[in-house]
Amino acid sequence: MSTNIQSWQEIVPVPGIQSEPENWYALHTRPRHEKLVVTRLHERGVETFLPIVTEVHRWSDRKKSVQLPLFSCYVFAKFLSNRTQRLNVLRVSGVLALVGSQGEGTPIPDEQIDAVRSVLESALPWSTHPFLKIGQRVRIRSGALDGVEGILVSRNGSSRLVISVDAIQRSLSVQVEGYQVEAA
Repeated sequence: MSTNIQSWQEIVPVPGIQSEPENWYALHTRPRHEKLVVTRLHERGVETFLPIVTEVHRWSDRKKSVQLPLFSCYVFAKFLSNRTQRLNVLRVSGVLALVGSQGEGTPIPDEQIDAVRSVLESALPWSTHPFLKIGQRVRIRSGALDGVEGILVSRNGSSRLVISVDAIQRSLSVQVEGYQVEAA
């Protein structure tokens, strides 16, 4: 399977003066409704971002390029966080919910959206990776530490694995940059 990346986005200027800034939010969509949701949000004047991946699928008799969302069932939208704007977005057919607590959605920093755009627009090789949180229990899957489990921490900008011996309440820390790490 070969992969080619592109980004599908609709940017629509919103007329009028806004007192509070617009924020990016992730919208959970029905499966295979991402492009339709983007089109409908565009019609309502909402700025959207849908990262698209073009994959070449091969069958025994043919090849076909297929465009798929990078993050299946998710669309990013930028709007004011007031009740009216949230309802305007949530009433779009195909949108299931705003991602976040209490149905209000959690704002996504512009830097994270810009980082996704930058990676997709660059010619650098990339791949998806399971999301790992600092404080999560993880297992190393490569190298001399293959199979070792511990807690993922960050110290001075580098990822480290903390291995603890509960009985004596002591721990040691090892840098895990360059190792393949997965959730335990």
